[in-house]
Amino acid sequence: MLNILFAALLFSFKGYADIQGFVTKTVYVGEDVTLRCSRRSESSGFMFWNKLVAGNLPEDLGATYTFDQGTVNKTPHITARQEPGTFVLHITQTQLSDTAFYYCQEILELQTTLLNITLLSVKGHEPEITAVIQDVQFNPVHPGDPVTLQCSVLSDSDPQMCAENHSVLWFRAGSDGSHPSVIYVHGNSGDNCERSPDAPSQQKCVYNFSRNSISSSDAGTYYCAVAACGQIFFGNGAKVDFEDRRPFDESVSVTALASLLCVIIVINLLVVGVLIYTARKGEHGCFDNVLHTNTVTAHSVLHDRKIVEDIQLYSAVVFTVEKSWQ
Repeated sequence: MLNILFAALLFSFKGYADIQGFVTKTVYVGEDVTLRCSRRSESSGFMFWNKLVAGNLPEDLGATYTFDQGTVNKTPHITARQEPGTFVLHITQTQLSDTAFYYCQEILELQTTLLNITLLSVKGHEPEITAVIQDVQFNPVHPGDPVTLQCSVLSDSDPQMCAENHSVLWFRAGSDGSHPSVIYVHGNSGDNCERSPDAPSQQKCVYNFSRNSISSSDAGTYYCAVAACGQIFFGNGAKVDFEDRRPFDESVSVTALASLLCVIIVINLLVVGVLIYTARKGEHGCFDNVLHTNTVTAHSVLHDRKIVEDIQLYSAVVFTVEKSWQ
């Protein structure tokens, strides 16, 4: 992390001729700090103490002419004065806001040199935050759905130990790999905490970030960051993914189509069964009609044949009788 900050500082001063020295210094709130910048030559020139906070322009804390021993730049909090061979910056009772880069700028013969670049880190009382837990209630989601992200902060510290209550920030890193950006700040968030009845020293703070209607552009990983007592704690992140509704609709359509096909098949089977039953019943009726017709025909034939035989017999008898009379 320090390397990244130092690289950013170097990028800010890329137009300077010379950069010398880089140190880090850590103190606690209320301590005094003294930074020194030694002159490199007796040539006439100017010296400056500057403060640089990330995202801001450099702030001038004091200036002096190299051979002027009496210049003093003083405020109730910071004093810059020249001593034999050195330009001194003194910070009284440091505060969390004093965390920044401090550097001495020397200008000799139109050449600028940065000396004694110091990263001053001011720490407050340890908040003893044990966990920052994130949870997402709906995942994956669909466009238009409401989404609520939750961040729970567990702490064992007494909130009175810090000069101010902790703040909660929400960051979002886009699904396209873009850098995280701040999307919401809870601000002074001490009212959202409650103590556990079983462990009075244990407290839990819960923070929610809600969207009534989420869109595809809101996809990404959401991080909860807690700033407390000069420190920042990050959650593990909650990823919000989107699920297209079309696969769900297609599955419903496929199910409905399959059910419809089953109904059609059942109806077809019933129709075929009725047709087969009707056809079989028709075959039996035709057979009975044919059988009846054949029977009637047979009786008619037999009857006609009997009549013919009777006629022939009668003719024979008549013929015989007539012949006997002759």
